[in-house]
Amino acid sequence: MKIFFLFLLILALPGSEFIHEKQTAAKMPERVFGKEEMAAPSVDMTKKDGWHLVWNDEFHDEKSFIKWNPQNWPSEKNGEWQYYLPENIDVRDDLLVISSRKESYKGRSYTSGAVTTESKFEFTYGKIEIRAKLPKGRGIFPAFWLVNSDEDWLPEIDIMENIGQAPNELYYVVHWKDEAGKQKRDYTKITEDIDFSEDFHLYGLIWEPGRIIWTLDGRNVFETDDFSPDSPLFLYINTAIGGNWPGPPDPQDDFPKELLIDYVRVYQQGGIGQ
Repeated sequence: MKIFFLFLLILALPGSEFIHEKQTAAKMPERVFGKEEMAAPSVDMTKKDGWHLVWNDEFHDEKSFIKWNPQNWPSEKNGEWQYYLPENIDVRDDLLVISSRKESYKGRSYTSGAVTTESKFEFTYGKIEIRAKLPKGRGIFPAFWLVNSDEDWLPEIDIMENIGQAPNELYYVVHWKDEAGKQKRDYTKITEDIDFSEDFHLYGLIWEPGRIIWTLDGRNVFETDDFSPDSPLFLYINTAIGGNWPGPPDPQDDFPKELLIDYVRVYQQGGIGQ
């Protein structure tokens, strides 16, 4: 079977925190990351408490990456220090690995990785589950987002944000503009007796008309009815370095830092957002 997939691969080879600045969409890198189809999910996984699985990546195949857009640009927002490179994205040991490295590249002192599903998978309403192990260290800023294709990325839902020097704290935020164009947000910070860099945890979001619920390891931790977007959003996963909020990284810290993703799953209920 491995020989068969290798043969197919050979045939296929070619001859945005709080306020974001929209970047030009990155092209897929020349190297081939993925296969054309994911294996069919198990029956148990496709239905959960009335939710039906509509999109997922389990990262079981090291070449299973065709559903994502690896980013290739220097971050210009929030004073961040990283240059996003496709080479910092890998699928290894059934995990998506986003590596942050201390290295010079095009005027930046650090490189990191980011992926999106823009133009590949955008949806309205649903239940999102991301099982992940976070990196740790001063100035390290892993996050999972839902963002809009508009210029300023608003509205935006931050599924999870963490600052690496506080590995037991998580931030949950929704950003939007009111009718007058004024930027608004609702958010909270939770502090747990957990170091989220030591093990995998399940970061979840339930996005419904008029309400958003954030979950952690299956329990509700924050809810808002102040605003819930009603337009399609896409997934965005990244690790930023430095900047106005997390502050500078520790120059004596060990690199690379790795954000590990076990799986990403999106569920919807029949007739909602489909």
